[in-house]
Amino acid sequence: MFNRIFSFLIFTTLLASCHSKGMSPDASGTFEAQEVIISAEAAGVLKQFTVSEGAVIAAGQEVGSIDCTQLGLQQEQINASERALELRKMEAGPQNSVTAEQIGWQETQIATQREQLRVLQKEQNRLQKLVAAQAAPAKQLDDIDGQIAILEKQITAASTQVKVLKQQMQAQEQTAVITNRGILSEKQPLEVRKAQLGDQLRRCIVVNPVKGTVLTKYAEQYEMAAPGKALYKIANLEKMTLRAYITGEQLPAIKIGQQVQIAVTQGGEEPKKYTGTVVWIADQAEFTPKSIQTKNERANLVYAIKIETPNDGYLKIGMYGDVTF
Repeated sequence: MFNRIFSFLIFTTLLASCHSKGMSPDASGTFEAQEVIISAEAAGVLKQFTVSEGAVIAAGQEVGSIDCTQLGLQQEQINASERALELRKMEAGPQNSVTAEQIGWQETQIATQREQLRVLQKEQNRLQKLVAAQAAPAKQLDDIDGQIAILEKQITAASTQVKVLKQQMQAQEQTAVITNRGILSEKQPLEVRKAQLGDQLRRCIVVNPVKGTVLTKYAEQYEMAAPGKALYKIANLEKMTLRAYITGEQLPAIKIGQQVQIAVTQGGEEPKKYTGTVVWIADQAEFTPKSIQTKNERANLVYAIKIETPNDGYLKIGMYGDVTF
């Protein structure tokens, strides 16, 4: 009887040993995800913050806002300054309109005087012939000559006045251009400052940058936020990465893009099988971490690899997985 029991125990031990060797993985590791810590970009009270741990947030979704009233008031002040600058702008139009009317009146007068001059010159020619024939007194010719001389001076003076008025119009336009150029030089810094405030106001809105699941929440609504203060940590759990370690002997048997099998066992449950893809192999060896066991138990130097696999919701960060090439 004793011999039977002893033989059964030996058989059971050998069977378990063989089974264990047959199921021995090529490598083991833990699952991880790319974790991103989202921080505040402005200072103020968290007026709104809808993040909750475990929630799935889409990329670009607004999850909170920071009280930035002071920035808004500064922007309004800049808008008021810009409106004041617009009122200071000089326009030559109204003044030039008056000057143009004066020029038009002068040109009308000149046209009338030239017509009078033409008539007098015609009369002058007639009197010159009569005086030469002693048919008219010379005094009449002298009177006409005097009138013509006065009219020509009046036309010359009026023409000069027209030129002066035109020069005034040009000077007014140039003055307006110079004045407005100075005003515009004051407006450019305001525009830059306004753009800066606009960017700061946009940063008062907390926008989630990546799709993922909230892992940890570091702040609550109505708490004080500051630039760089962590608000929450998020990670995309739709794909998980298994970081495992292989020995130098195993290195030739694996390459990037290779499909491998992953087995995950939790407690006494049956292992769950996953298919993963090798996405990274370390280019340098490192000492074996104490928590990792390789196929050859514990080699002195190992190479880290990363295997990416879709997550059906079962895989969690920190879970152990066994890899079979």
